[in-house]
Formats: sequence, C-alpha cells, structure tokens
Amino acid sequence: MRLSILSKSLVLSGLLAIAAAASAQKTQLLVYTALETDQVKAYQEGFNKSYPDIEIKWVRDSTGVITAKLLAEKSNPQADAVMGVAASSLALLDKQGMLVPYAPLNLDALMSQYRDKKNPPAWFGMDVWGATVCFNTVEAKKKNIPKPESWQDLTKPAYKGQIVMPNPASSGTGYFDVVAWLTLFGDKDGKGGGWKYMDGLHDNIAQYTHSGSKPCNMAASGEFVVGISFEYRGNTNKAKGAPIDLIFPKEGLGWDLEAFAIHKGTKKLDAAKKLADWASSKDAMLLYGKNFAITAQPGVAAPLANVPKDYEARLVKLDFNYAAEQRERILNEWTKRYNVKTEKR
Repeated sequence: MRLSILSKSLVLSGLLAIAAAASAQKTQLLVYTALETDQVKAYQEGFNKSYPDIEIKWVRDSTGVITAKLLAEKSNPQADAVMGVAASSLALLDKQGMLVPYAPLNLDALMSQYRDKKNPPAWFGMDVWGATVCFNTVEAKKKNIPKPESWQDLTKPAYKGQIVMPNPASSGTGYFDVVAWLTLFGDKDGKGGGWKYMDGLHDNIAQYTHSGSKPCNMAASGEFVVGISFEYRGNTNKAKGAPIDLIFPKEGLGWDLEAFAIHKGTKKLDAAKKLADWASSKDAMLLYGKNFAITAQPGVAAPLANVPKDYEARLVKLDFNYAAEQRERILNEWTKRYNVKTEKR
C-alpha cells in the first residue's frame, strides 16, 4: 500500500513538473485593453487556437484610464501591446513616439480609412464602435417622456434629470460623443455650437459615468430613461429582453475604432507581431463581427438585429489627428464645465 501511494505521489509530482515546464515555456504578453470583459475571453481563445505557446495577461480598464496609464508609463513602459483601445488614443501615443510601426500579415485586407495612413502603420483598426441612445420605453411611458429622434431633442425640458452619459475623460465612448458634437455643431476653442449644445445637454444630465456601457445598463434597468452609450451594449441588452429602444440620432453618430498597436519597449516583439497578425486576420474579424456592425475587413460582420443596415453611412466624418491633438484641450474644457455631475469612483 505504501509503495502504491509513493508511486502515485511520484507520478503526480512528475505531471506537475511537466505542467510547470510547459507553462514556463510559454511566452507571456502583457496587453493593455479597453475591450468589454465579456469579449476578452473569446478573443483570447481564438488567438490561442493559432498560437497556443503565447499567454496573454490583460490589463483592462476604460479607454481614458488605459490611455492615461500608458502616458504615465512612457519613460518606463510595461505593456507589450495595446488591443481594443480607441484609435484616437493610439494616434496620440504614436505622436508621443510610443508605438512600433508594423504591417501585419493581413494589412491589405483592411479598409484604408480604418488604419493608420503611414507605411508601415503604427496602429490598425479592428472594428468600429459608435453612438447609440438606449431609451427605456416602459419608464418613458410612466413619466410621459417622448421618444427622442435627435441629439437636439435631448436638450428639451422633458428629459431633465433623465439622461446619463459617459465622462469623456475616462470613457472612449464619452470622448467620441464630445468630438462628434464639436464636429457637427462647431468647436472654436470653447465658444462654438458644440459647447453650447453640451451646455444645454448638461442641464438635463443626471450623472456622468466612468464607463461607456453603464449608461445603457442604467437605462435598461429603468434607473434612468435615457442612456447615451454605444451599439454593442445596446444591442446586447435589448437582445436579453431589456425594455429599450435603440435610437441613432439623425444628425450623425460619434464613433471610434477599437484598434491594435505594438508598444515601444516590448522585449517580446516576435510574440507581439504574432498577436498583431491574428488581430488583423479574418478569423479575428469574424469574432469582432459578432459584437459590432462594422469590422476593419469589409463584408465580414453579420447584420446585428437592432442596428440599422446603413449604420456606417450615419457616422460623422472623424479626423483622428484632430481627436488626438486636441484631446487635452477638449477634456480640460469639458471637465471645467461639467465634471461636477460625474459619479464618484
């Protein structure tokens, strides 16, 4: 009996040693991301089907937080790659000399408007995520609040205290909303129509959140009638049975790209390039297309049930350089004017 126990112990020890050796042989990549938590697992599993010898360690937060973290670490970089972070943020990092230009294997398959224009590019897009207003029809009926059709509608007295939206300093969704309104209505260094619009909207805002998903979740639960969010979260909540309609304001929709870049300073460049190759592949695009209506490779994404077929045509004309270069000024002005209604962390 003792020999049997000893034999089993030796076998177990041997298996553990083999497992430890196999784990030690894996290359670990530290990847900073703003991907939704419910997306990360599928993308990692998809990548590991092609590259089982590379283990991804994720650092996840909202876009603004990840962007600030990367900038703070500029002199002592930690990340090997950045995946699923706004292209406007990656354009800013590129201007700071923080990215490694690389042409992934599938670069030619990506639409030119959804990647960095340089050759090789410093970053490339994965998918488009864009603005959606989540409108709780049940609570609206109780409160006799009409269904909005436009951004301007949301400045009307009927919506006072019933709107939540993301803070643009912490949320990429919030930032592309602000950039869209400045693009649509005018900027002029804090004096344009876009700022006047946000003044009026601010009067009706109940709270600014630190997450782009949270406003839609709050509308879906009936906490507020209107949540300014993005199409993935709206489509997902409605598909789960939430009593919301998705509204795509007629003036045009803010948007950005979930994008990929290799971080300068990585000591695991070969592994980071493999992740870039996969992230630009059709296999990856098929996974992105389960969540978003538009992928960087055309014709890959299947139609989403609650997103209009002409969604891409509704997107505002976005200047990534403007969004990157003016980010600090825009956020400083926004914070000075509106931050008082931001939720506490």
